[in-house]
Amino acid sequence: MTATGVPKSKAAQVADALREELKRMKPGDKLPSQRELVERFGFASQTVQNGLAALRAEGLIVSAGNLGNFVGDGTAPTGDVRDELKEIRSQLQALTERLEALEARSMPGGA
Repeated sequence: MTATGVPKSKAAQVADALREELKRMKPGDKLPSQRELVERFGFASQTVQNGLAALRAEGLIVSAGNLGNFVGDGTAPTGDVRDELKEIRSQLQALTERLEALEARSMPGGA
């Protein structure tokens, strides 16, 4: 829970837990894979991605694409708008897919 008594989001819980782990790691150290984090936390993949995105925005981790995520040097990214738009589009696409799946289930005869 936060100071206001409102529980933290699952993505914030992931980010907080990893933030603590990062304190014991060195820049360049590799984080566990997203699949390992999903299994560890028991949250959806998108939730873990959102937690990692928060850490990237803080400059605490850097993503190396298919190679994974690594401990950053603590400097916030320079804020390339194209990268931010790409991240937003990715999240919108994931949300659109989730919404479509929910709508399909709520239709008569849906799964």
